[in-house]
Amino acid sequence: MKDFKKLIVWQKSIELVTSIYKISKDFPSVEKYGLTSQVTRAAVSIPSNIAEGSSRFSERDYFRFLEIALGSAFELETQFIIIEKLDFVIANDVKIIVENIKIIQKMLSGLMSKLKRS
Repeated sequence: MKDFKKLIVWQKSIELVTSIYKISKDFPSVEKYGLTSQVTRAAVSIPSNIAEGSSRFSERDYFRFLEIALGSAFELETQFIIIEKLDFVIANDVKIIVENIKIIQKMLSGLMSKLKRS
């Protein structure tokens, strides 16, 4: 079992979740059960799957949870592209969020590559 709280990718994912919760408060109220719900669930899924995967005893299981976290990160990036096109938030805010998502995607890919080699 690994201490997921020490992983920088987990820490950055937690920061991303808090940013997304703050920014999504300004989405239109009609989106409460639409994009607002989707982006918060996708964001929470990233650190949650990193944490859950770290509890697994096999590297294969851990890898699978990292794959799910990575999938959620790509889902989240897509949702923020849609949010930008709909002008729900300031374009610069979207740019910062998407840059952070891409950093997390790269970190997850790196961690997965490291697991494959071991």
